[in-house]
Amino acid sequence: MASTGFDRNRLRGASSPYLRLHAGNPVHWQPWDEMALVHARGSDTPILLSIGYSACHWCHVMAHECFENPDIAAAMNRGFVNIKLDREERPDIDRVYQLAHQALTGRGGGWPLTAFLDPQTLSPFYIGTYFPPTPRHGLPAFPEVLQRVRVYFDTHRDEVREHAAALHGWLQHAEAVGNGEAPDADAADAMALQRIAARFDPDFGGSRGAPKFPRATELEWLLDAREEADAAGMANLALANMASRGLQDHLGGGFFRYCVDASWTIPHFEKMLYDNAQLLPVYARVAVSARADANLRSTCMTAALGITEWLARDMAVPGGAFHAAISADSEGEEGRFYLWTREQCRAALPEGLLPLAEQAFGLDRPPNFEGKSWHLMRVTPLDSIAWQLGRPVDAVESGYGKARRMLFELREKRTRPLHDDKILTAWNALAISSLARSARLLDDTGCADMARRALAALRESAWIDGELFANAVAPAARIPGFLDDHAFLLDALLETMQLAFDPRDLDWAIALADALCGKFVDDETGGFWFPARAHATPLARGRSWTDDATPNGGGIAILALLRLGHLVGDTRYLGIAERALHAAAAALRQYPEACCSVLRALREFRQPRTQIVVRCKAAQIADWRSALRAAMRDAGIAPGDGTVDAFVIPSGTGALSGLLSARESRGDAGTAYVCAGLACQAPITSPDELGNALRAAMPG
Repeated sequence: MASTGFDRNRLRGASSPYLRLHAGNPVHWQPWDEMALVHARGSDTPILLSIGYSACHWCHVMAHECFENPDIAAAMNRGFVNIKLDREERPDIDRVYQLAHQALTGRGGGWPLTAFLDPQTLSPFYIGTYFPPTPRHGLPAFPEVLQRVRVYFDTHRDEVREHAAALHGWLQHAEAVGNGEAPDADAADAMALQRIAARFDPDFGGSRGAPKFPRATELEWLLDAREEADAAGMANLALANMASRGLQDHLGGGFFRYCVDASWTIPHFEKMLYDNAQLLPVYARVAVSARADANLRSTCMTAALGITEWLARDMAVPGGAFHAAISADSEGEEGRFYLWTREQCRAALPEGLLPLAEQAFGLDRPPNFEGKSWHLMRVTPLDSIAWQLGRPVDAVESGYGKARRMLFELREKRTRPLHDDKILTAWNALAISSLARSARLLDDTGCADMARRALAALRESAWIDGELFANAVAPAARIPGFLDDHAFLLDALLETMQLAFDPRDLDWAIALADALCGKFVDDETGGFWFPARAHATPLARGRSWTDDATPNGGGIAILALLRLGHLVGDTRYLGIAERALHAAAAALRQYPEACCSVLRALREFRQPRTQIVVRCKAAQIADWRSALRAAMRDAGIAPGDGTVDAFVIPSGTGALSGLLSARESRGDAGTAYVCAGLACQAPITSPDELGNALRAAMPG
């Protein structure tokens, strides 16, 4: 008998590495596509939807324990249409079923997410996360769950329908967005700061308790509060501990996803592109901050450079874009690639370096991982080690660098964790923006080159015939771009145009802004939908204002529309941004501490950043850029910290859009236009005048 396609596993040709990992399972996995949904609906077979991602440890555990088990797979195949979904490819579907988990269980969800769906409505009637093959951890055995769920579906169809209707109503209410006047920025900031301080860990930074996440959007918002010493102090303590303890990879650079304990000691060992993209400019800001002490600046500089090295070495693909993630597991064990025994270290290092390395990395203390091995941390400062060993500090620093390189080179010979080689537009855009900002903060041409290469790669692979896609893959597997893809890329273009102006980037930014406004603005409330109608997201079209592992797309959209609107003089963008802030009013009044991206946008609306546009001959660009850096330095501004946008546009670039078309060079030396919001100063025709003009434009 010929195969129908549903009596076999269809994941072998999937674009997602996570889905391809399950292509060898005896489960007849289907991708989330119209073919699978039509089959389930036509045969009236309940759907078992399993959502995960490649760097998810417990996803791999459940796959090994359940999905590779022939008996469990047979039960799944008999009773269900089994669909595997990569949450990173379809974040809209993941979001709606995570909300459904919250509604049905009263608890937050997570991954793997296991949802049993009515094929007619796609509404879940039973939902959970990880299930073991036999009862343990207070969880029922997965075979028992399969049997009971199928019996319930067959014998309680009326209840299934009632639950679907009730859940649909709950989801519509949960996704509702309030409206009103945008709240006062000072009041919203004060409430957010008060609540962040109330849950702040005074010993290690971040929120008290475990697990401990880096919360990059919150850290950046705290750094923005220039007059609040408490805000900067909280950010600095968290950044210092994250960088010196277990969240950072001290050999290979970059940061892990989160720590499982309250003291930033043991991480969940996956490394995500989006975490490191967000942390890079935060560390770069503190590394060049005049307000931070020398030790903190050094720690942050090391962390920032470690991220850029990791991106270039482990995440960049030949075309310039970046892979999505590196898994926590290798050789079937979480963290195995990163852990050390004392014997391994002693075998790797000469006797002269061993005492130094043991003190620096904490190997002279009890094992910190399951009582038998060490995850390396920086537990003792090098100047303290120098004093204890009676050696010069520079000699200890040199020895530490040598020991670190030797351990790294030995570690590179181990079996590496799985690489998730997806190229996701939103995550790449976060990386491009952060690299462009860090290039200006650190005056680092390497960061600038990586940003421009990645942007060119997205232009080639994700921007097709005027449409933005969420992933860079073959045409058949392309997914239309979500709000985050458009908003993050628009933000990235505004940053890269400050490195080297390309009129194509300005045209692209305007096209993206138009697409964002056309596809994602909620005409009723003024807020933003996360998916477009083309995504056909089940149950509810999601929207929110809270930050998650990535910044809130609506907050970044408002921020970028305000910046672009002022740059090109388009009041349409400004009006859409203002209306969106009104839509966010209820969220900012109820839980502003969870909406740091929107808080930053609100501050931008109330107090627009200074924008400088310089028009000059190509030969004069270096002089104007030097003058810009000097003027910012004298004003206490770090280029790239979000205070000033500066665009240096060569004369003869060609026709530019909107307001920029009238900003031409008016003298032989070039001309600078300095504006803050809708207020502009008289044009400046000498680089020497920039300092006074910038000081006059800055608030207060």
